[in-house]
Amino acid sequence: MRQTTILNSAKVEKKWYVIDAQDLVLGRLASKVAMILRGKNKPAYTPHVDCGDNVIILNADKVNFSGNKLKGKIYYHHSQHPGGLKRTTAKDMLVKKPIYPVEHAIKGMLPKNKLGSKLFRNLFVYAGNEHPHEAQQPIKLELTNK
Repeated sequence: MRQTTILNSAKVEKKWYVIDAQDLVLGRLASKVAMILRGKNKPAYTPHVDCGDNVIILNADKVNFSGNKLKGKIYYHHSQHPGGLKRTTAKDMLVKKPIYPVEHAIKGMLPKNKLGSKLFRNLFVYAGNEHPHEAQQPIKLELTNK
């Protein structure tokens, strides 16, 4: 009789992937990256274990928004003081904090618990074309908008 394979953190082999986000639609990029971070692209996926890979995203400042989201999407944050609700459009956010929209979209697609926080630490987002992770020998992953 066969047994279901259940991984633990010692058995997991993590790979490093690098993705160029230039001209990719943000939501499609985020869903694919969230699957890789979660480990759902592996045959031995285990829901309660960090079995995902590490992902490096380059050119986060050149990501595309579908539809009118560049002007219409609003990011909110609050200062915890009365009347302290701040609003920023996606266009302004790409100027102020170019990596925030990508990180925000991916974080929203991960579990909202301790495992989700641990998975999010495996994501490295950079606004430019350079990254300091050459020693890990990341595999270039080509994504499309389909």
